[in-house]
Formats: sequence, C-alpha cells, structure tokens
Amino acid sequence: MQRILSISGLRGVIGDGLDPTYLVEFASGLATLFEGGVVVLARDGRSTGPFVKNAVLAGLLAGGCRVLDAGIASTPTCGVLVREYQAAGGLQITASHNPVEWNGLKPFSPQGSVFNAQLGEKLLQILNNRAYKYATWDKLGTVELLDDPSLPHLNRVLPLVDVLAIRRQKLKVVLDCNRGSGAIFGPRLLRELGCEVHVMGSEADGNFEHPPEPTEQNLGTLCDAVRKHGADVGFAQDPDADRLAIVDEAGRYIGEELTLALCVDRILPQRPGPVVVNGSTSRTTADLAARYGCAFHRSYVGEANVVAKMNEVGAVIGGEGNGGLIEPRVGFVRDSFASMAYVLDGLAARDEKLSQWVATLPHYSIVKDKVTCPATKVPAACAALKASFPDATAQEGDGLRLDWPDRWLQIRGSNTEPIIRVIAEAPDEAKARKLCDAGLAIVRQA
Repeated sequence: MQRILSISGLRGVIGDGLDPTYLVEFASGLATLFEGGVVVLARDGRSTGPFVKNAVLAGLLAGGCRVLDAGIASTPTCGVLVREYQAAGGLQITASHNPVEWNGLKPFSPQGSVFNAQLGEKLLQILNNRAYKYATWDKLGTVELLDDPSLPHLNRVLPLVDVLAIRRQKLKVVLDCNRGSGAIFGPRLLRELGCEVHVMGSEADGNFEHPPEPTEQNLGTLCDAVRKHGADVGFAQDPDADRLAIVDEAGRYIGEELTLALCVDRILPQRPGPVVVNGSTSRTTADLAARYGCAFHRSYVGEANVVAKMNEVGAVIGGEGNGGLIEPRVGFVRDSFASMAYVLDGLAARDEKLSQWVATLPHYSIVKDKVTCPATKVPAACAALKASFPDATAQEGDGLRLDWPDRWLQIRGSNTEPIIRVIAEAPDEAKARKLCDAGLAIVRQA
C-alpha cells in the first residue's frame, strides 16, 4: 500500500492506499482540529482531483465546516486565501511533483502556512484515535464558491515590484504550466506585468506533458520554446505551482537552485535583513547574504521548518533550493508567482540579459539524486556515510550533512516519497557528481 502520512499531510497512490474511506477520515480529523470553522479548499489540476475533493468535502461538511471552495488553484494561492478570509485553516488537494497516479492532502494553519510539528502531531493524534467530532444534522457544514480566487494573490504580488518598469520592457516569457494549477494564475500575472506570454500546458487538467518535477531532464521542450520564440526567460512550474525553475534567453536551464538566489539578489539591496534557507540549499544564497551584510540561517529541510525559522529570526525572505521562494509579505508558502515577479523586476531594473545577471552570482554546481527505499534505512545510511568521511564536519538531526571548506554532501529521507535523497555541491559539476555518486554507493550498500 502506497500511502505516506506525516505532519506535513498525506500522499498516496489512487487505488493503492488512497481510498475514499481514508480521505473522509483525514478530512474529518481536520474538521475536528479546526473545530468546525471556516476552511479554504483548493486542488491542483490532477484528473483524480474531483474524486478526492468529493470525499474530502464529505468529511469537512460532516464536521460542520464552512468550506470556501477555490476550485483549481495553486498551493500558494490557497495559503493566501486562508489569510485573506481569516479562516481556521485550509486544505490543498495535491501531490505536488509526484507522478500522475499520486494525489494527496496538504493542510494549512490559520497563518496560511503548512502545518508545523505541533499542529501536525495534533492532527495525527486525532486520526490515530479516530477521535472525530461530527455535527448534528441541523449544523452540517456549507460550501461557498469563491468568485475570483486568484485576485487576492495578484493584489499581494504586484506591490512587491515596479510594475511600470517591467511593463516598459515588454519582456517575452515562455511559461510551462505542464497542465497544472499554475495555468490558472500564471498567465494572468505575467500579462498584468505587460509580458508577451507563450503558455505551454495551459489546460489545468493534470494530463502532464512531461514528468512533473521541473528538473533539467524534464524541460527540454521549454528550452526549445524559449529559443523558438526569442524569449527573454522561460519559467516552469510544478503541478501545484509552489516551485519554479528557470531557463535563460539562450534556452539554457539555469535550474531551481538559482530561483531563490536571483530573488534574494533582487530583494536584499532594497530590503536588507535575515535570510533563511534549508540544509539542502546551495551556498550561493549564503554568499549573497554575506555580500549584502545580512544574517544567514539554515533550518532543517521542510517548508514548515523554514517558516518556523523565518518567524524566529524575523526574516525578510526565505525558501528552499527546489525553486521555492517564501515571501512573508505574500504568505508563508513557497510561491512560484512571487518568484516570477522578482525575476522580471530584476531584469527590468538591470536592463541586461538573464544570462548576464546569472554570471554575477556566486557559482557552484549542485547535483541531486535519490534512491528508492524505506525511510527506516536512513539511520544506517547516515552512520555508514559519516564513517566513510571522517575528515568532514558532520551535522546530524535532519539526515546527515557533511561539510568541507569547498563542498558539502547531504542525505536524508523524504517525508513525501519512499526515497532517500542524496545531494552534493562543489565548485564544479565533475566534483559535485563524484561526491554525489560516492554518497549514493554508500547508501545503497548500507
């Protein structure tokens, strides 16, 4: 049975672990936690979304919740709407970058952020004890359709940037929505910014045109389209549009890691302050924080951990190296739309090509790989890796991170997939690949 339940939410394979009974129970648990309050509900474009949504509605309504239905909308939009309507919480139906047969549930706190450990544990306790509180027949919940779910999000993103300056540039953009929920808001935002937009995968129906994770090997068609249209930039979103990968004007994939770095490079000169990233994020962002004299902090991997650290240190910006910018002025959720706006703002202000801007950033090569195996194997893999590299500085607690003066290696179990991730960074790709391969070999033998 392929079902993963954690403090972050639920993911599973439809027909093999993610069944209607369990979906109703999860939603009932959430309704109990939210005490029958207002809940924002949204889903990504996956074809299984209507099935999951109807099961979830049964649980929420049975718990007496007033459901604000945003329809197909991105994960960051769901977070914005929770704050906009001062809801008790939210629920996004999504499996993010997982393959098409997967779906899942991502709950949101009243802050409009993903669940932290405390909230997640409360929900797990309700689910494990089946301690659901149901409303009586005359106090069942209701459903209200939201007229324009993207508008509050648009109204939070546009003030971040110089809209008139971007419009004057008349930038050409290719946006690869890959038939995900980004197709609902992405083209609208770019057109509001005066861009000439060529959209790939504009139907938000979940019939992905390429594997959904926005990695280099999956974005060849976007690179080709940027060259074909003579675009200034290419953007690629994952299915729930919280992550963004970028292609430069030459059709060169510059990756997810530089999404956060470019935004940080745009933000800190104007609004200096603390920066927070997770332990799997490139050193590029740390170097940029040092360039602008700003405090830099690392959290454990996981959006909730980044947000908790951001709140603790009063960060002006944060995020993860998987293309996930977190902009507190919009919401405490990874947000591909804010990322696009900041990159376009930087292009307008610098009046140079994206490749030229990227060339000014500190340069490292990062290699990411993974091994399919249960999370129970992580402790043995960490111990074997630590023993194999006694010359490295070891940081434990979130898998294992090994640091040297010019490179680092990390392994950790995923909270959303049955895999161990292996990530290495070094001054050039050959060294990073060699280090990552060495880590992979040790993990497989552990």
